[in-house]
Amino acid sequence: MAKAPPTIDVVVLGVSHHTAPVALREKLTVPAEQLDATLLELKTLPGVREVALLSTCNRVEIYAVTSDADTALRAMSVDLARRAGMLEAEIEPHLYTRLEREGVKHLFRVASSLDSLVVGEPQILGQVKTMFDAAARTGTAGTVLNGCQQGASRAARRVRSETEIARNPVSVSSVAVEVAHAFFGDFTGKQVLVVGAGKMSDLAARALRSRGATLTVTNRTRARAEELASRFGAGVHDWEDLAGALAKADIVIASTGAQRPVLTLDLLARVQKARRGRTIFIIDIAMPRDVEPAKKYPEGVFVADIDDLQKQAATHLQGRQAEADKAEAIVDGEVTRFLQSWSSSQLGPIVTAMRTHVIGIAHAEADKLNASLARLEEKERKIVVAAFDALAKKVLHLPQLALKRDAGEAVTLVDAVKKLFDLQPAEPVPAAEATQSGSGAVAAKPPGVEDEPS
Repeated sequence: MAKAPPTIDVVVLGVSHHTAPVALREKLTVPAEQLDATLLELKTLPGVREVALLSTCNRVEIYAVTSDADTALRAMSVDLARRAGMLEAEIEPHLYTRLEREGVKHLFRVASSLDSLVVGEPQILGQVKTMFDAAARTGTAGTVLNGCQQGASRAARRVRSETEIARNPVSVSSVAVEVAHAFFGDFTGKQVLVVGAGKMSDLAARALRSRGATLTVTNRTRARAEELASRFGAGVHDWEDLAGALAKADIVIASTGAQRPVLTLDLLARVQKARRGRTIFIIDIAMPRDVEPAKKYPEGVFVADIDDLQKQAATHLQGRQAEADKAEAIVDGEVTRFLQSWSSSQLGPIVTAMRTHVIGIAHAEADKLNASLARLEEKERKIVVAAFDALAKKVLHLPQLALKRDAGEAVTLVDAVKKLFDLQPAEPVPAAEATQSGSGAVAAKPPGVEDEPS
């Protein structure tokens, strides 16, 4: 009879570029300054024991360890709907869930950039690290999520070192530049304005410079604009005169951290009037979006957002499909390795708890018997205790062996023992610490496993 695969109480609930348009994703985006408070709120939801939150331009995902998956998923779904200002029925078609092994695998794929808009992009691993740093800082992550982080990081490192998927890395920013290049043919004589001076703007400026574009940077904080501009020989334009900067530009890459659109319809209309309708192409890679959404923009204004970049991004995967397949195989292997290690890590605490429980009962009964036999000498009382102790160990021997045989392969017996004896074992060590070789063997023998019947 085949053994059940290892299980773990991890669930994932979220939206991404695969399931939800940018308009919905931006409603759910959690600004960095609100992340800690949001995590603490999520931790209070029923059924949630541990929680981490990943919020990027392409996804908003909750990673949770639950005591009751159905209850937790329902509560998290209601919470996401509330944050989006929607009814649960409205947001539900855009949500996806991943449970147990599939939840772990999803995290490993995300960290390895296999689920990214641009497969192989290098930013996501840092974003995953930021997610777990926040969960550690707020105390919402525990043993399980910490173990998952270690496993995800290992998988991502292997994908980057053992495949070519990250060679000549492509980012959302560089894809945006490709789209702009395709729109105009080339950048000769074109003025490019970079709005914002963060990481995405840095990547965009790097890609633009490599194509020979003439750059100007504007940012709310001028010092940051000057810092970015100095790295790429770009000019700087005052933020207060954003309209003037737009009036001179042919191409705009917008990537600020603003929570409301900075390129409003009113501003674009005024700019186009001054430009006399001359074509301007704006690529909005911010989240939330920097360009005010509209069904129709002023004449001569063309806008592309992150969702519009997907078709171009797909061309990069086509050329690296073999490497992507190799990366998927690595992730599958790392998921199996992690879950086997996790299963092994459950063994020590449950064996200790079971032994303490059973031997404790035996000693209590021996004490009762000794109390009823008042004439026994101390030597005889010790013999009674030793006999009960030996009986308990004989009773424990076969269950311990059965648990040991299943170590690294299934947790069904561990769960059964918990229920049969109503045990609450101590927290296991993280899976990454349980084994180093990845073989699924127990790193150290749990107390009492080596005991033989006397």
